[in-house]
Amino acid sequence: MKLFLFYLTVLLIPAGLKAQTAQDSVKAVVNKLFEAMKKSDSALLKATFTNQAILQTVTNDKTGKTVIENDTVDEFAKIVQSLPQGDADERIVFDMIKIDGPLAIVWAPYNFYYKGKFSHCGVDSFQLVLIDGEWKIQYLVDTRRKTGCN
Repeated sequence: MKLFLFYLTVLLIPAGLKAQTAQDSVKAVVNKLFEAMKKSDSALLKATFTNQAILQTVTNDKTGKTVIENDTVDEFAKIVQSLPQGDADERIVFDMIKIDGPLAIVWAPYNFYYKGKFSHCGVDSFQLVLIDGEWKIQYLVDTRRKTGCN
């Protein structure tokens, strides 16, 4: 029985550590994106995305109709670079992270502060891909609202 428990421990503990390491790596990329926003660092921001990344926002127009807005990483980086350092502060909570080989998803509710004041909230949904041993954001879609925030 002791031998069985020993082998079970030897086999399962490294697998658990590997999964935790992958989750930590995914979190690090997402955190790097928000660090880049806060620092107004377009180069750091661009480094978190793949070359073919897709950025979208789901929101409502003035009539209440759902609309999807599209952005490019370059457009996003240009906006971030134009802001004074510290003005864009997005605070997220990692609600869910799932990983299957080279694909990861992150579901992260957030509150966004601009110049220290609450602006809006929503959820960020990330799809990341492991490329040459490094996680990169391939797809980012978010919601934005002013009410119903925590």
